[in-house]
Amino acid sequence: MRKQENRPAKQMSYVLLIIALCFTACGQQKQKTDNQVSAPEIPLTQAVVTGNLEAVKQHIEAGTDLNEKDALSGATPLMSAITFDKSEIAAALIDAGADLEVKNNDGSTALHVAAFFGRVELVQLLIDAKADKTVKNNYGATARETVSGPFEDMKPIYEMMQQQLGPIGLDLNLAEVEKARPVIAIMLQ
Repeated sequence: MRKQENRPAKQMSYVLLIIALCFTACGQQKQKTDNQVSAPEIPLTQAVVTGNLEAVKQHIEAGTDLNEKDALSGATPLMSAITFDKSEIAAALIDAGADLEVKNNDGSTALHVAAFFGRVELVQLLIDAKADKTVKNNYGATARETVSGPFEDMKPIYEMMQQQLGPIGLDLNLAEVEKARPVIAIMLQ
């Protein structure tokens, strides 16, 4: 009989403990929010594409989601920095903990994007940051495999991307991309 009387008391103490922890956590969250820097008005991806490193740093400091995907392509801010050859911004995002293994809509990671666009420096930066070289995209290709085929087979895709993304800042030098592809394939062995 005595055990039954203690059970409600124990349950009540557990409930009170949980409530106390919730209030403590809520108070800590409120305190953290009050001390946070607010994000700039320019969206993170726009700051990346336009090369606004200061705004990107403000987003990082404000705790903006560095892995938020673009609705159309699924690209993260890191992928956008790589695509538009914004090395300093890519480095800042990597240093701030951007997830290197997030995949865009075609299953590519930041390493796939860097390899595809012939960004030798950024491929090295991602390798140094321990990006996984074995991840395959939706077509079953690793980052290395995306640059292992003949350039001529891929040239129409590069030209289409330049045509579509050129108006917002993509500047692909196809001769440089062609030279970079075999170098990147070796780097990714």
